[in-house]
Amino acid sequence: MSSVCREVVTLQLGHYANFVGTHWWNLQDACLSYDPESPPGEIQSDVVFREGQTLGGHVTYTPRLIVMDLKGSLRTLRQEGSLYDAGKDTSAITWEGSLVMHKESPPVKNSFLEDLDKLDAGEILAEADFSSESAGAVSVETVNGRLARVQKGYTLEGSVKVWSDFLRIHLHPRTISVIHQYNHDGEAHRLEAFGQGESVLQGPLLDELEDKLHFYVEECDYLQGFQVFCDLADGFSGLGSKVTEMLQDSYGGRGLLTWGMAPVSHPGSTPVKDLYHLLNWTLGTVHMATNSSLFCPLTLRGGLGRRPGCPPEFRHLTYDPSLWYHSSSVLALALDAVTAPYRLRTNAVPMWQVADTLAVSGRKVAAAYGAVPFPMMHGSSLPDALSACAAELPWRPLSACCEAGGSRCYGQWTTLKGFEGQKLISRPSPGIKPPTPLHSLHSGKDVLSAYVSSFYPSSPLVVQLVSSPCRLTPPFPQIFSPSLGPRGCLQTPPPPPGSPSPLVSSVPVMTSLQSGPTIEPWLSELHRAATAFDIRRVAPSFFSQGPEMADFQDALEQLRLLARRYRDDSGGVMRSSSEDDDDE
Repeated sequence: MSSVCREVVTLQLGHYANFVGTHWWNLQDACLSYDPESPPGEIQSDVVFREGQTLGGHVTYTPRLIVMDLKGSLRTLRQEGSLYDAGKDTSAITWEGSLVMHKESPPVKNSFLEDLDKLDAGEILAEADFSSESAGAVSVETVNGRLARVQKGYTLEGSVKVWSDFLRIHLHPRTISVIHQYNHDGEAHRLEAFGQGESVLQGPLLDELEDKLHFYVEECDYLQGFQVFCDLADGFSGLGSKVTEMLQDSYGGRGLLTWGMAPVSHPGSTPVKDLYHLLNWTLGTVHMATNSSLFCPLTLRGGLGRRPGCPPEFRHLTYDPSLWYHSSSVLALALDAVTAPYRLRTNAVPMWQVADTLAVSGRKVAAAYGAVPFPMMHGSSLPDALSACAAELPWRPLSACCEAGGSRCYGQWTTLKGFEGQKLISRPSPGIKPPTPLHSLHSGKDVLSAYVSSFYPSSPLVVQLVSSPCRLTPPFPQIFSPSLGPRGCLQTPPPPPGSPSPLVSSVPVMTSLQSGPTIEPWLSELHRAATAFDIRRVAPSFFSQGPEMADFQDALEQLRLLARRYRDDSGGVMRSSSEDDDDE
């Protein structure tokens, strides 16, 4: 791997953020190349992975990652991991009286985790018994590379309870922090409110976070910044606001991209809990947008209000939006493409530059859209694929914002990842008129730029083309329709109705990260929903640990002003009713 890169430290805060993050890291692990003789890939894995060694001298690549979750959220996963197991320390036991032992049965592991255990038991844990003389011999094959041997299909929809149930990589001992004063399951001691999350980050937990940050940051040569995956619906919204504030204060010269995560639904939700979710979304959006270089919500909900619309439909997916294991996989595929520009080996764009391209005039909230997967036929060209989508854009909203084709855009970053093996341009025979203007262009970037610009005329646009697709390895859910072949391309001719879906090993994905007028009605709707009731009467306990009511009102005013920055005064979009009220 390259010895020089711009490193990124990732933080995952909250259970759904860890669902998305687990899928995302599994995708990154699938792109790692363990053969020193193979050519380096387009994606520079050292940006997000760090190199280490086990006690047996085996090379490992573990994520440069800090994870926070609640007590009971890990199930079978050990907080300290298993790569550097030092054994049990019994020297501190001095009690000589009688002992009563209560033994609890461990959680049952699914078939995927059982297969990983078989690999670990035979090849990894035995390394602790190696002599010190053998520790200097570094094995060519890495520990994570062995996990690639697990290449069969799994059906885990009924057995995934937490994100570690489908984690296929090893984590560093400094990765996981557990917040013990709040429970993941049950009704008592839940991290439900913004103020609770703000109050958590103090004392030992704050010291632990700072120690982990220093550990990862100090070993970086060219740190470009931080990416934060954070839950928006619960108390992690407040925790994430404090974490991003701390990162801004301590590392103000670095990029800070924050992705606010929200599932389509929450198990056991009630009207009061839905109200809490709304307030957490509101406060988290305001604070994390203020503290970050760029803030982008990621969700398959039809909106962040109390009555969201239907989840987006993807033509070639058969996913269950209410299943966290499924919805998080869709967001992870999109996130793999969205984050590619600052993870490339050549022609990479630092994350601060990505943010500056979009966060113009204080507009630090962006919306994401994705074609998951992007429809391409094997052996065809990019102009052919885009021409087939000429009537409408191929992507769907990933940020609960409406579609905005034909409108202005203050800034847009479009990425196509996965055209591997496809032609970027069309070469018509001499004397034959190209079927569309796209077929006459001479580079893939020109083709993609011309296509997107036809929907957003005269709007600033950056396009990025990445050849390598999103590579899928078990246990990624097989949520793809039978219309796709094993490499994620459309099958020709289409399979007959009722045909089984093939095992898809890779897919192309197109994403668009936008700052545009469609964000205004989304923010205005969030503001209107948060001010539509008497909070002191309906949800007095929400403020039991903060914020003060004056601070909440100030946040609402910041949200209203932020929404006004996205107005399109050229008449490009319809103005919302709340906007008209603001003008009175």
